Amino acid sequence: MTNTPAKAGLLGIPYDENSSFCRGPAKAPASIRSTLQGGSLNSGCENGVNLKDSPQWLDLGDLAITGANDFVREIESGCDKLLGQGMRLLTLGGDHSISYPIMRAYARHYPKLNILHLDAHYDLYDSFKGNRLSNACPFARIMEKNLCSRLVQLGIRTLNQHQVEQAQRFKVEMVEMRHWQTGHLPEFDGPVYLSLDIDALDPAFAPGVSHREPGGFSTREVINLIHNLKVPLVGADLVEFNPDKDIDGITAQLCAKLVKEIAGKMLNSL
Repeated sequence: MTNTPAKAGLLGIPYDENSSFCRGPAKAPASIRSTLQGGSLNSGCENGVNLKDSPQWLDLGDLAITGANDFVREIESGCDKLLGQGMRLLTLGGDHSISYPIMRAYARHYPKLNILHLDAHYDLYDSFKGNRLSNACPFARIMEKNLCSRLVQLGIRTLNQHQVEQAQRFKVEMVEMRHWQTGHLPEFDGPVYLSLDIDALDPAFAPGVSHREPGGFSTREVINLIHNLKVPLVGADLVEFNPDKDIDGITAQLCAKLVKEIAGKMLNSL
């Protein structure tokens, strides 16, 4: 890590070419920013941080991706450069495939990193529809490359035998939604990176997703999980919001709220 004073920044990655069902998440960063800046929300976070007043909170704009052939290299390189400048990143996807190159960059700067993954899906496929970089595969690639010391998955409610075998292979700690106890969060002994797929929440709270899977978290449950982390939150991605599927801006408002609460937690960790 550099000796530059740490800051936290919002980085958009409007990329959805690895979506396994339908496109749309590439539009999410612009939609979330529009909601954040639209005047209906103030900049105060529940933990007392005010983003508008914090010189440590920056909007880093969007990372330009030239195409599917280079997306891993371009995301990894862009994130690595910012991390090397002392930034901690809250990244707006985009589909979930962006988490793999982000973690390639993070692993250089945080070699003992824990990942907390909230999702309806495991995203552990070895390959999906012939694509090993699909949004259904990022955590298989992350674990193959040993990019984290621990992967904890919460909210899962779609499971098949292949993914059970993958989870066992990589020693993933998983808590299916049917077994999750409200308020329960595993203990971590080091910094955490949060990967939050918006379909972790029940579609009643987040209709604007490509894969609606009933039976998920409430908004309050997710916010409480974020606030209850007892270790530094050094990075996060918020992925799979699909504005084309949203209803009356409900999911855009949810994402903007989660951006604020994640940012507030990250800033308290500096």
